[in-house]
Amino acid sequence: MAYILLGIAIFLVVIFAANVRIVPQASAYVIERLGGYNTTWSVGLRFKVPFLDRVAKKVNLKEQVVDFPPQPVITKDNVTMQIDTVVFFQITDPKMYAYGVDNPIMAIEKLTATTLRNIIGEMELDQTLTSREIINTNMRSALDVATDPWGIKVNRVELKNIIPPEAIRNAMEKQMKAERERREAILRAEGEKKSTILVAEGQKESAILEAEAEKQAAILRAEAEKERKIREAEGQAEAIRIVQMANAEGIKFLREAGADDAVLTIKKLEAFEKAANGSATKIIIPSEIQGVAGLAKSVGEILK
Repeated sequence: MAYILLGIAIFLVVIFAANVRIVPQASAYVIERLGGYNTTWSVGLRFKVPFLDRVAKKVNLKEQVVDFPPQPVITKDNVTMQIDTVVFFQITDPKMYAYGVDNPIMAIEKLTATTLRNIIGEMELDQTLTSREIINTNMRSALDVATDPWGIKVNRVELKNIIPPEAIRNAMEKQMKAERERREAILRAEGEKKSTILVAEGQKESAILEAEAEKQAAILRAEAEKERKIREAEGQAEAIRIVQMANAEGIKFLREAGADDAVLTIKKLEAFEKAANGSATKIIIPSEIQGVAGLAKSVGEILK
């Protein structure tokens, strides 16, 4: 009897252990009872009814990444290229994920391929190569709506590679090379233009500075010549003034000594004679002196 009870106890322990489950973080278990959906277990310690309940599906609630192989697509201008995509998705409803579609990953792959063909078919080659962000946004919106009944949310879609045909790649490389050569030629021409402009501006500035220097030199020379002539004229005027003062002193002395008018007239004529020896070219003789010119000449001959 004791062995029977012991066996029953062991059997119950094994049954209990076999039906206890611990659901880890970021996971969910879909539980079926008698073949139908019963409940969804979240994180924690769970116990299922023996022989009635079973774990139908273990669902990972983390964000998942799927890299699909390249898919052939045709652009609006009939260019066939290979495009591979990367899809970031997350399961939001474990029940719909378990019963919504068979093989959800394959379903997402096929849906991605058809959506990509639809979007690329409305775009030309050049637009396809330069509109990755637009394509990613349109694909994410389309996939998110289509996968919503499956309990899947598409967070992001990225075009990993866009591979045009080899002939197109060669043509693009030649075009890029020609564009680089054109830019190089433009930069070289702009550099030469700037260099020529700088040289011309330098020559212009040099000519202006030389003209200004010559102008200043001419002004300085003219001022120096003017100063020289002024000083020379002042010197001559001073010399004449001194001579006249000396003559005036002599005449004054003669008057004080009692000399007559004839002697004074002769002295005046001698003073004019000395003044005529200077740089003056014309002498105006007063009228009272002209009347005694003959007398002065006679007196001069007598004095000789």
